[in-house]
This record gives sequence, structure tokens and C-alpha cells, in this order.
Amino acid sequence: MDDTGLPQISDELPELSELPAQDIPEAVREGTGMSQQTAKRSSWLWGIGGLGLAVLIAIPLALTLRSQPSATSGEVTNSVSKTESTSASPDSSQPEANASTAAESAPLLGHLPYEEAPAAELEPLALDKSIKLRQPAAKKFNQMAAAAAADGIVLVPLSGFRSIAEQESLFFDVKAERGEVAAKRAAVSAPPGHSEHHTGYAIDIGDADRPSTDLQVEFENTEAFKWLQKNAAYYSFELSFPKDNQDGVSYEPWHWRFVGDRQSLETFYRARTEGSRAVGEEASAPAPANPNQQSGSSEKSGPEAAKGSTSESTR
Repeated sequence: MDDTGLPQISDELPELSELPAQDIPEAVREGTGMSQQTAKRSSWLWGIGGLGLAVLIAIPLALTLRSQPSATSGEVTNSVSKTESTSASPDSSQPEANASTAAESAPLLGHLPYEEAPAAELEPLALDKSIKLRQPAAKKFNQMAAAAAADGIVLVPLSGFRSIAEQESLFFDVKAERGEVAAKRAAVSAPPGHSEHHTGYAIDIGDADRPSTDLQVEFENTEAFKWLQKNAAYYSFELSFPKDNQDGVSYEPWHWRFVGDRQSLETFYRARTEGSRAVGEEASAPAPANPNQQSGSSEKSGPEAAKGSTSESTR
């Protein structure tokens, strides 16, 4: 075919910028300067926003991390302090409590402590209304005295309930009058608060036919003592400290105690047990003048006991 007369086709295409806007393909127009500026602006905004968000997160986190060790340290310190305080408190107070308990139960000059009987529980004896015992003990003693009288024996009550105040006078005033040291005075009279007479269950007994033997070891030779040995147990009375007793207390044949109910029994036998325990707890402390002597015992020991001479109620 002959191309003569046809227009010449150029191999070079015109630049897109030289084309009219309506002749630029849509896809090409979307990638032009307007879209690029929008993309740059979006990238810049996202960058700023991301940086701000990171700062907002980082600041509280940094403050939390900075304050947490101090708080934790404080909590640990407080916890340790509380633990040490809790653990130290019982350890520090326990010895004091033990020492106090031991001091209250331990013998004083060989005597154990006894509580004073309430006045409302005391009752005068039929034979001597100036002498009182606790009601159960008074009732039984009256019965025992009546039974002895039926057998021709007159039991004489010499001393019954004695208050701590009365014992204080008996111990300290006589001690001062005689110029005795405490240990020597304790050999014949219990310190106040440490006499069986405080309980209202103890009584000193004499023989009406042999008054010279009152509060003497020789009382053991009287008809009254022999009668008591055979019959006292029927009325719930026992000799507090017979010869060669397990407590090592001097012999007092005139001193008897009532153990006819639970309270009286516990009063004497529990005191003995607690006293022995207290002595063990205070083994390192100086021993009393007569460590084997029981509370309220005012027995004589050594040469004085052998003589058997005393002019006072020793219990």
C-alpha cells in the first residue's frame, strides 16, 4: 500500500504536562502533586500524634516506676517492724509474767502464800465464839468436839481464822520486841499472807485437862491428841504436819486442818504443788531459810524444835 499523501506519525509522544487536563487519564491525575501533599501531611500528623501518645504513656509509667521502690521499701520496712515488734513483744513480756507468777507462788522464808477467807464465809465455833472457821469446817469441828465430849475428852479451840493484818502484827511486832531476824522469826511464825490460818480451815487444838501442853510438842501425850488421831479423819480433819512428813516441816501435833470439801482440799494440796513448781523456776535465786517448810508453817526447827517450847500459835 502506498503511503503517499498520508500525514507523518511522530515517534515522540508529548509530555503529560503539555496535554490538556481533560486528556490526562484519571489514574495518572490521582498520583499527582495534590495527592502527594495530602500523604505528606497525613504522615506528619501521624508522627506528631504517635510521639505525643508515647510521651503521655511514658511519663506516668516513669513516675510509677520511680515511686514504687520507695513505697515497696516502706511497706517492707513497716512489715518487718511489725513482725519484729509482734515477735519481740511475747518474748520480752513472758519472762516478766513468769517471774511475777513464780514470785507469787514461791515460798517466803519457807512458807507458801494463802488467800484470806472472806468474812461472810466465817462462822463462830460453839465452844468459843471468838474463834471462827469457814462454815463447813466450823460445822464439822463442832460435831467432832461434841463426839469427843461424849467420850470424856474436852477439845479446846486455841486459834482458828487469822487475818493477814493480825498475822502481820504477830510476825513483825513480836519480831521487833524480841530483836529477831526475819529468818529466825519465820521458824515460829509464818509471814503475813503465808499462814494456813488465813484460809479459815486451820485450827490449833488443846486439851482442857492439860493446858500446859497448849502449842507444845508435849500435846502428843494428851488424851485429846490420842482421840484426834483415832477420830479426826471421820470429821475431815488431818494433822497438817505429822512427824517425818514429806514436806520436811517441823512437827506440830496441835495444828489440824479441814479438808472436807473440794475448795479446802485444793487450797492446801494445790498450794504445795504450785510452791514446788515455783521453787524449781527460781532455782537460781537464794534459798529461803528453810526451803522445805510449807506455807504458814511456824514450826520450830533444830534445837528449838527439840525443846518443843513455844508460847504462841505457830501456824
